[in-house]
Amino acid sequence: MRIALIAGEPSGDYLGGGLIQALKQHFPEASFEGIGGQHMIAAGLHSYYPLHELSVMGLVEVLRHLPRLLGIRRALRRRWLADPPDVFIGVDAPDFNLGLARSLRQAGIPTVQYVSPTVWAWREGRVRSIRQAVDRVLCIYPFEHDFYRHRDVPSRFVGHPLADDIPLEVDHQDARQELGLAADQSLVALLPGSRTSEVDHLLPLFLEVARRVMLSHPAIRFAIPAATSTLEHRIRDILKDHESIPVSVSTGGAHSTLAAADAGLIASGTATLEAMLLGCPSLMAYRVNRMTAAIGRRVIRVPYFAMPNLMAGEMIMPEYVQEKASPEALAPALQQLLDDRGQRDVIRRKFRELHGVLQKDASAESARAIREMLDGD
Repeated sequence: MRIALIAGEPSGDYLGGGLIQALKQHFPEASFEGIGGQHMIAAGLHSYYPLHELSVMGLVEVLRHLPRLLGIRRALRRRWLADPPDVFIGVDAPDFNLGLARSLRQAGIPTVQYVSPTVWAWREGRVRSIRQAVDRVLCIYPFEHDFYRHRDVPSRFVGHPLADDIPLEVDHQDARQELGLAADQSLVALLPGSRTSEVDHLLPLFLEVARRVMLSHPAIRFAIPAATSTLEHRIRDILKDHESIPVSVSTGGAHSTLAAADAGLIASGTATLEAMLLGCPSLMAYRVNRMTAAIGRRVIRVPYFAMPNLMAGEMIMPEYVQEKASPEALAPALQQLLDDRGQRDVIRRKFRELHGVLQKDASAESARAIREMLDGD
């Protein structure tokens, strides 16, 4: 049994590592090959190229590296058409993986996409190409499975690995003690994004909101867990103009910060899921330039941006987007969240319910789905 897998970035490598370990339970003699990083390699993958060869973000960067990316994909296509694996699994990275999967499937090789592209949010026309490219889509959110079921694309909801890694009951008091917080001290987590452009755009807004909240909560503290050391340096540069705000900055530590915080002010994206799983009642705020916003209004087809709201079909995590993301709107909302413990408890209860939905042992469930597909079930 030969299993081919490709992950395109560190988050996919993390998912792929867990999947390989689970697949070994079903296929003890299997070999694994493709592209992955430290987690997949440690699990047993023979990686033909370093993961960073595919980890390219942003339109300009993708265009600059496009010839190399296409060359890698052609080389893998030739390799696997000449010597077919028993199954191909694309782990996220749909722009790279689906084109390759389509060629392999046309040659009779079973194909799987682990993590659905966001066709439910925009570019729904991609559903046809997904249907042609893969035999099964493994969905990490339940509404994705519902979306595919109504469009005749074979799929399975497998749960989210991050929900498996974070306990359903988070001990907030332990988290606070680890950060050295007094019992009566309020903490707000500030997560202004994982890219420099997001931090430059959102952090000054978040700090102005913090300054205003301090007027009514003078003992409050703020914490910013930077996604990388590069971002930490950028954040500290911005903070030089806001020295009156009591804020701590670290590289990493988002989970411990969200677990300890009374409330959060966060950018859209994965941070909204992390806040949900760690039980941190939060406000989501996001702003982009006007042209990007205008394009987004035309193509994005979902009523919400924050993942808890998309899952629940209701506004559990208040969203402040574009012109609504202002200090005048955000500061009073954050003050109210801090002052209303009952509201925070209701939000945490709803977060736990959604967490439970995602907690399915995703790696094991995905491996079972692949085994059943190969067995013809």
